[in-house]
Amino acid sequence: MIPLLHAAYAAGLDPREVVAECYRRLVTVDDPGIFLALVPEAEAQAEAAALPPFDLAVMPLWGVPFAVKDNIDVAGLPTTAACPDFAYTPTETAHAVVRLRAAGAILIGKTNLDQFATGLVGLRTPHPAPRNAIDPAYVPGGSSSGSAVAVAHGIVSFALGTDTAGSGRVPAALNNVVGLKPSLGAISSRGMLPACRTLDTLSVFAGTVADADTAFRVMLGPDGLDPWSRALPVAPVPVGLPPGLRLGLPDAASLRFGGDGLSEAAFAASVADLETLAGAAAPVDLSPMFAVAALLYDGPWVAERYAAIRPVMETRPGILHPTTRAVIGAAERYSAADAFAGLYRRADLRRDADAVWEHVDVLAVPTYPRPQTCAALVADPIGPNSELGTYTNFVNLLDWCALAVPGRKREDGFPAGITLLAPRGSDGLLAALGARLHAASAERIGASTMAVPAVEPGPVRAGPREIELAVVGAHLSGLPLNRELTERGARYLRAVTTRPDYRLYALPGGPPQRPGLLRVAAGEGSHIETEVWALPPAAFGDFVAAIPTPLGIGTLRLADGTAPKGFLVEAAGVAGADDITQFGGWRSYVAGGAAA
Repeated sequence: MIPLLHAAYAAGLDPREVVAECYRRLVTVDDPGIFLALVPEAEAQAEAAALPPFDLAVMPLWGVPFAVKDNIDVAGLPTTAACPDFAYTPTETAHAVVRLRAAGAILIGKTNLDQFATGLVGLRTPHPAPRNAIDPAYVPGGSSSGSAVAVAHGIVSFALGTDTAGSGRVPAALNNVVGLKPSLGAISSRGMLPACRTLDTLSVFAGTVADADTAFRVMLGPDGLDPWSRALPVAPVPVGLPPGLRLGLPDAASLRFGGDGLSEAAFAASVADLETLAGAAAPVDLSPMFAVAALLYDGPWVAERYAAIRPVMETRPGILHPTTRAVIGAAERYSAADAFAGLYRRADLRRDADAVWEHVDVLAVPTYPRPQTCAALVADPIGPNSELGTYTNFVNLLDWCALAVPGRKREDGFPAGITLLAPRGSDGLLAALGARLHAASAERIGASTMAVPAVEPGPVRAGPREIELAVVGAHLSGLPLNRELTERGARYLRAVTTRPDYRLYALPGGPPQRPGLLRVAAGEGSHIETEVWALPPAAFGDFVAAIPTPLGIGTLRLADGTAPKGFLVEAAGVAGADDITQFGGWRSYVAGGAAA
């Protein structure tokens, strides 16, 4: 875990010792399928020796060893995409890798994959396939197989993969580690060999959610040289879970385990942990999502895979793995008109799929229905691979973000992961919930004996360059105007009541109705529920500028002794308003009082 490593560095550990340990562990694991290229140990040692003085404010990944999937460019190391006859040696390093190294991370090598990132099994490689870190009878998962296995064995602290249809999530689950699939465009893809350029994203494998998020935040941000990069409003990880968080789960008809009772029972146990953390979940019909997933290899996106390696397909198809060639070659069945028909079909289905976010904030699904054995893939290279993508194939097509975390193990001891899904930009919320779920469900990290750390509560106050804002109405979590905070990068801090010096009113006018919080004489008010959020000064100013009369911003006195800025109403503004103080807060009023 990165915090433990940094604590050791602060106490005097030499990063060269850590680099030596990476190479020693690789020898001990004795799996020739994990890496396709290694940085010479002497070069990695020299990079560690050249680090400036330890300062996490300057280098948040100081001395942290990592690996990258071999469809990501590193200057001087070959990029092969697990196709030796395709290999080239780039002169420039991928933008995201440049950022990681600038933050102090030390590259160890490049990892094996399903050829051209086409597959979810990890066996579609002409090289020895990486062995599953938990049980070699099972597939390691793909396409980012080597990256997941390297992290599971503790050879590196984190590793980059790519994710088009689940390649950053399925191998994570099969190897008992975390797989972070960011919002599309949040990380630059410049220097990554595309599979489907419109769907691809770099992904992160790590032992913990916090480690994955740390690497993600270093890479996060637009790249003016990458046309697929986007400046997304990715909010920071909230300190706690927002109250009123709405969970969704596949309904009975949408749960698919291939008849595997062990996987079904493990998922149910993880759901119990999830509901203990955040409340009961609502059933969700995944039919629209499954229909979207069916488009992935039946329409424009298999043609997009063809376009990514068109020169190979048209002039040198014999250099490809047979299964890779068969999958991508299916594109030849489709016309340009078929491609547009697929795009139109996705647009229709996306409307239905996105409707889930009207009543759910986070959707939890199995990462895969059941694990697949290597023997099963030898007998059928296609069917088991397709089944592994049941709950992953639709996510990038819908432009959602995802976080795969180890859940409760099956009774036979094999991992059974759970994936959290949310709309794009909600990566921080998934990290907050995922870290807590990982700590509640899993016992060990990867194949190690290292325990999953408990989630520290952390500070509940704003940082030194933030302003605290208390909200009392429709800006509360889960209510319609909360997006006006999250879209400005607001960070949830805490739920706390006011001191008993306030009265709450439902102001006349609307729709929608608005609350008014009025300070009164001591003893003439009540405790009113609030949420406190932290905003950067510029975002705070932008938010406040839009507040309509008779509302304004003042200083609230809260029961925890703090005094953040917050919504108040002018005394003249409550003329003709309904006094709803007895409900104790706007959420309770909306839930019961307004209807009455």
